[in-house]
Amino acid sequence: MQEKKSDIGLVGLGVMGENLALNIERHGYQISVFNRSHAKTVEFIENRGKNKKVVGSPDEKSFVESLQKPRRIILLVKAGDAVDQTIDKLKPYLEKDDIIIDGGNSHYIDTQRREKALKAEGLKFIGSGVSGGEEGALWGPSLMPGGDKEAYEEIRAIWEDISAKVEGSPCVTYLGGDGAGHFVKMVHNGIEYGDMQLIAEVYDFMRKTLQLSATQIADIFSRWNEGILNSFLIEITAKILTAKDPETGKPLVDLILDKAGQKGTGKWTSEAALELGVPVPTIDAALTARVLSSMKNERMDAARVFATVSQDLGQSKGDTSHPLIEHLEKALYAAKVCSYAQGMSLIKAGSDKYGWGVNLSETARIWRGGCIIRAQLLERIRRAFDRNNDLPNLLVDEDFAPFMVQSHMSMREVVKAAIDHGVPMPAMASSLSYFDSYRSQNLPQNLTQAQRDFFGAHTYERVDKPQAGFMHTEWAELIQK
Repeated sequence: MQEKKSDIGLVGLGVMGENLALNIERHGYQISVFNRSHAKTVEFIENRGKNKKVVGSPDEKSFVESLQKPRRIILLVKAGDAVDQTIDKLKPYLEKDDIIIDGGNSHYIDTQRREKALKAEGLKFIGSGVSGGEEGALWGPSLMPGGDKEAYEEIRAIWEDISAKVEGSPCVTYLGGDGAGHFVKMVHNGIEYGDMQLIAEVYDFMRKTLQLSATQIADIFSRWNEGILNSFLIEITAKILTAKDPETGKPLVDLILDKAGQKGTGKWTSEAALELGVPVPTIDAALTARVLSSMKNERMDAARVFATVSQDLGQSKGDTSHPLIEHLEKALYAAKVCSYAQGMSLIKAGSDKYGWGVNLSETARIWRGGCIIRAQLLERIRRAFDRNNDLPNLLVDEDFAPFMVQSHMSMREVVKAAIDHGVPMPAMASSLSYFDSYRSQNLPQNLTQAQRDFFGAHTYERVDKPQAGFMHTEWAELIQK
């Protein structure tokens, strides 16, 4: 009797790969798995995959042959060369219309290249963002697929089954051609950088300016999580701040070295924004903050040099009823709105350039569950783009605009207090500056253009003669002697 072929296959048994495989199997699918190290495959089959519909393969050939046609193969390997190398090793055993799904954090430009090359060889390719970390992979991530539309229809049932659900709706949607899925995932991660930095800055403000303990700050974040700031990141922040180190009894967070790592997606977001001409200052500030954090030794030396710069903190020590705490809640939410506005504008710009047709309302919808940036705010964003998918900027939506009018003063109060006390809040200040720049009828770039024309004859346009187009002035003739 012929052995039953698996519904889908997965390459790469790291924690994410293992968890996603178990998620797929739990939903009734038989899955074949393969890892570069066969010992890892055997270990998985004998432990977490024991007595489950999981088939282990010792090599690429037997792995491919274990799958029903058209074959559907998920790659969960390190972004970059490893993806190309894995594809090259699988290709000799693949046939026309077989489907490769890259579920890693690949750069969208690589995904565009791979989709085009594989299409020429008769193979279908999907780049699918997977967000939610290890727990999300196991119990339901947010999935962001892009690429061959017919290929997505082949995996749609599986993707909808294994994704997170919010009010019964699966947190997955087809986003568009070639690199659309990985582009949206990249921006998701950029927004995540901004979110995390804004939360860290508010925490830092409370511990330095208000001199609150980790436990007191945890209580505040926990309370905020019951209101408009309800989100996964606020929730875990409250939990983290309550954790005690078993050795010292101190808050564990106080013992963690202040050097943040990064895997590249934040940098890609900033690079893409520069390429597309979309301002994302909150995300840029978050990226810069991580880079600055890595300069620990230099910062320690500088702290000694500038020890006298510290300001008097006044009489606010340990006061959890301080009026600035209410401002902090409103400021954090308003700054997050600015950060999301930047990210959604970037997705729109990428979609417009590459013709993806990304639905921004759907993008916000699939981020409501499973992913790291899931938050109550996203339903409000979904409704905004449901009203107008071509909304030029989230800030001018009929719901968000009145909120920003009411809340911008809280950002100002917080940023002013941070400046007075020497507490860095680069992402918060960048969100405020973004709001102020976006709402300004006149910016000082008239002077910038005059400077550019003075030293480089780069030309400028006149506000009183729009029909005249670009013009150049011989500035030396006009300068007052």
